[in-house]
Amino acid sequence: MKIVRKLGQAVAAATLGMSLSAGAMAGEVNIGFTGPLSGGAALYGENTLSGLRMAVAEINAAGGFDLNGEKTTVNLVPLDDRYSPAQAATNAKRLKQESNVSAVFVPHSGGIFALQDFNEKDNFLVMAYSSVPSITEKGNSLTLRIPPTFDGYVRAFTDYALEHEGKKLGMGGATHEYAKIWGAMIKKEWESKGGEVVSDNPMDYNKSADFFTGVSRIISESPDVMFVGGASEPTGLVVQHARQMGFQGGFIVMDQAKIDEVAQVAGGLDMVEGAIGVVPLSVYDTPAAKDFIKRYKAEYDKMPGSEAAYNYLALHALVEAMDATESTDPKTIRAAIGDALKNMDTRKNPYEVTEVTENGGFVTETTLAVVKDGEIVREEIK
Repeated sequence: MKIVRKLGQAVAAATLGMSLSAGAMAGEVNIGFTGPLSGGAALYGENTLSGLRMAVAEINAAGGFDLNGEKTTVNLVPLDDRYSPAQAATNAKRLKQESNVSAVFVPHSGGIFALQDFNEKDNFLVMAYSSVPSITEKGNSLTLRIPPTFDGYVRAFTDYALEHEGKKLGMGGATHEYAKIWGAMIKKEWESKGGEVVSDNPMDYNKSADFFTGVSRIISESPDVMFVGGASEPTGLVVQHARQMGFQGGFIVMDQAKIDEVAQVAGGLDMVEGAIGVVPLSVYDTPAAKDFIKRYKAEYDKMPGSEAAYNYLALHALVEAMDATESTDPKTIRAAIGDALKNMDTRKNPYEVTEVTENGGFVTETTLAVVKDGEIVREEIK
């Protein structure tokens, strides 16, 4: 009997070893990331990843979390997809097969849509950092949308620009999927409210660093306002080129780009005078936001953006849900994420998100900021 028992133990140990080799080690849970870590959107990807890394470091420094009586740490597995939806899908397949991830963070709509084609079948959560409304409208049961949808921004930015800047709009957004959807929506909104689109010349923000030709085509039609936006760094170059060619109007800045980051690249806040965009984290004055900014600066020696803050709080909520349910099952985590957001330490929640919609969207206030006299000013949305 002892021989049989020992043989059974050996088989069990071998089986456990094989299962662990295909996933996380004992006492460790893997979380995936696929995003642009090279190319024109590399800074955007790195900013997103920095928030995730900060959350992981804090969780592990505190000894991890309890999972069925065992202290468990988090292992973040990042892969570069160069902003390609096809590569994002390949990365997610690899993350699931090789690391047995429960969730994959992805910060671009093309990649999110690609993952949604198979994530329910492969059983992992898509942690979607994108504001496209259809991400959660599709009914994917294993998707969580982290930022608010941008349809509220489209309405608010259009109203403000028409009232304060003028009726003629020049379209100069990016060519990736997210920017195309944003551009189509703002064009429709602008025209429905009596505005005129005088030029429309999308540009590839991910590959080009010279936007003079594209910008010159837009401003040749004398718009009062330019719609711009992709990642912050190339958006800043577009703005810079427009000013260098004499454009004096305002900018509608797509929410992927952040006004303060755009200004750094463009040459200062004077270069983005009249810009309308989302309120940068640097302008938030809540205790939770200020505390996060202070800790992030100490770690990375720069001001954090919303990419870092939103993904930081989302990973903390994910682990809070695992801890509360003692499970890494994606369906179980998804069901518990709302309570996790409500119950977790406010220091882990710089945007103070405490609610998730039935279809998986984090509920966050829609915000608007403008640049007036060289300062970023928060405005009330009417």
